[in-house]
Amino acid sequence: MKVAFFTNEFPPNIYGGAGVHVDYLSRELSKIVRLNVHCFGNQNTQYTPANTKSQALNLRTMGVDIDSSQLSGIPKELAFVFSTFYKNLKWFQNFDSDLVHCHTWYAHLAGILAKMAYGVPLVVTTHSLEPLRPWKREQLGRGYDVTCWIERQALTMADAVIAVSQSTKTDILKYFPVNEKKIHVIPNGIDTQEYRPLTTTSSNAGTEPKLLSRYGIDPKKPTLLYVGRITQQKGIIHLVHAIPFLDPEIQIVFCAGAPDTEEIKQEMENQISLIRKKRANNIVWIQEMLPKPTMIQIYSHASVFCCPSIYEPFGIINLEAMSCGIPVVGSKIGGIPEIIEDNKTGILVPVQVNTLSKTAAREKFSKDLASAINRLFRDPKLRKSMGQKSRARALALFSWHNITKKVFAVYKSVLKR
Repeated sequence: MKVAFFTNEFPPNIYGGAGVHVDYLSRELSKIVRLNVHCFGNQNTQYTPANTKSQALNLRTMGVDIDSSQLSGIPKELAFVFSTFYKNLKWFQNFDSDLVHCHTWYAHLAGILAKMAYGVPLVVTTHSLEPLRPWKREQLGRGYDVTCWIERQALTMADAVIAVSQSTKTDILKYFPVNEKKIHVIPNGIDTQEYRPLTTTSSNAGTEPKLLSRYGIDPKKPTLLYVGRITQQKGIIHLVHAIPFLDPEIQIVFCAGAPDTEEIKQEMENQISLIRKKRANNIVWIQEMLPKPTMIQIYSHASVFCCPSIYEPFGIINLEAMSCGIPVVGSKIGGIPEIIEDNKTGILVPVQVNTLSKTAAREKFSKDLASAINRLFRDPKLRKSMGQKSRARALALFSWHNITKKVFAVYKSVLKR
């Protein structure tokens, strides 16, 4: 079976959960199919994951990029959308597949054309849904209307749609005229051997204090960790506003970059600056993209992880934290309750997204986040128990090997039609 992945993100160019998903799924799939990955970038290699000691996997990457001068005269807010479509067209220079699998709206035009022009089945994984991200208009202007349109076309035309959570399936049925029989719920996964707690007996654990100190993290302090982009969707601002209500001895580490807009970056900078005047030594903000081994060290050192998203179809970062044995305080929204067991592997914090435009609602959400976080820091036994259960849940339910088998079964079903 020859399969084509159409995706924006692929190693080494990964900045979000969809890219992580594509990376790990491609490793497993390439063991059982011939896989061509068409992506954004200059990749053009036979890709062998760093932790694979066997022969090269049956995976070929073909990246495309364009010179920005080719888009001269196009309004800034539309240039990104048009460049995306241009790259989609270039993917067909080396196209030879029995089936295409699209990841995110960035790849949907190519998926539609592959189905219409080449007659191959189309599978779409919904990592998020455009109608539930209205703040993207701040980034894309009318380009946001284009992304909504192309997503609708792809989902309604697809031979199969993979939803990363039951919550996402519900949203698909609410916002799109898609036959429910075409929707398959297959969650994201985690490599539990790679993402694991690093203890004093781990081979590289001795480097932890020095590595953490390099990034300004005090290895002796109890640590709250956030990992994610600076965007309204990820709710980072609500966590920032929760800081004044946190116990003062808690060290807060933000691994946060890639702001959606200059405005949200400025808001983040202003708030952090104000809070640092009162908690000068307890806030660490790392804006660069860190290597995976470094992130695993940081996860393992953390005491509690927080995911304050206001829209989250799944939340793969929660799995990364859980697999490293950390309890998670997360928003009770989207697919997060399908990962975190409330009061067992972490704490779910209710949030009414449609009321967050009101000051009182924003303040309540931030205070509720702080209350849940404080509860875990004040109860080491509970924190340890939840961390152990988190690791066990990741091991039991979210293996990439099992998830890949389910994706392959979807492929076989659409090829039989």
